Amino acid sequence: MPIITYLTHIRFGDGTLGELPEDLAALGIRRPLVVTDKGIVAAGLVERLFDVVSSDNRRLVFDDVPTNPTEEAALQAVKLYRDEDCDGLIALGGGSAIDLAKAVGLLATHPEPLSQYAMVEGGVARITPKVAPLIAIPTTSGTGSEVGRGSVMNLSDGRKLGIISPNLIPKRAICDPELTLGLPPWLTAATGMDALSHCIESFLTPNYNPPAEGIALDGARRIVLHLERAVEDGQDREARRELMAGAMEGGMTFQKGLGAVHALSHALGSLKEPRLHHGTLNAVLLPPVLRFNADHVGDKYRRLAQAMGFAADADLAAFIEDLNGRIGLPRSLKEMGVPARVIPEMAAKAEKDHTNPTNPRKATAADYRRLLQESIAA
Repeated sequence: MPIITYLTHIRFGDGTLGELPEDLAALGIRRPLVVTDKGIVAAGLVERLFDVVSSDNRRLVFDDVPTNPTEEAALQAVKLYRDEDCDGLIALGGGSAIDLAKAVGLLATHPEPLSQYAMVEGGVARITPKVAPLIAIPTTSGTGSEVGRGSVMNLSDGRKLGIISPNLIPKRAICDPELTLGLPPWLTAATGMDALSHCIESFLTPNYNPPAEGIALDGARRIVLHLERAVEDGQDREARRELMAGAMEGGMTFQKGLGAVHALSHALGSLKEPRLHHGTLNAVLLPPVLRFNADHVGDKYRRLAQAMGFAADADLAAFIEDLNGRIGLPRSLKEMGVPARVIPEMAAKAEKDHTNPTNPRKATAADYRRLLQESIAA
């Protein structure tokens, strides 16, 4: 029987970063470690954060978050957390920073290695409420990890796996659209398509969760109506607000499950070369997976099309391909530099991914090989 929960304490709106001290006080955090990346530091967003934090809080920052978060980086951050006697975490950045911070909060309070907490290793039951408290502050409108229960990590053994538990949901989320103003067009596009893929895939999974389906449809509509505007004008406040809302809603629907798009993107994200952006992968993989699933979703494509504002009989896969092109994203894995030689390994990893069982159509390694071949050849 499904368990339906929504979800955490969220502040949403322009200027809500200024309310961070209230959340720190509510959680009893006096020595937070800020987990972020060097791009966020260079953009001045860490300084903006510290401008609103009490002078009693020391400026403790871990800014070595990689594009695809790794177990090695998490352990480095855990050492800093312990050495500085921290009592909580603030994640400032995109999904990589938030996912890494979740892993830090877990390993700061639970024994290593990280692999034992992976969902596919039966790790859900091993994650206790002792996880260090986390406040998540997204600076992109993409993963929805600020309200999600998962952390997708590249492990030391070469696998990219999901660490999943309600205990990993950030205790507080601050969604301030002002932090996304001026985000570069390509990053706006890639993270926006990441959010759209979450709404679409979670809606299509066969698990029964009516609230999640309603939220997914609303999120998909907000993203489709505002993504191109945000790509064209990084200062469009309405578009930025609606994209952040859609991304947050995509994160809220995660508990219903994902599918083959994410099984493939998680596998491909484990490659050391080329380094591949998760949202861009989802954008490229979504059309072939939509075609693969078409006969196994009942009337859901019609309902999606209507929610997003176009004809009920619209070709969703073709729409996504056209949208990718309009916002400047690649149309194939070949354009992203993925070589054909990795197909067998990636297909095998996708079949074992924790998102594969909730795809609406059963997908085997052979199916994943065909999907990868189709995208590389496109």
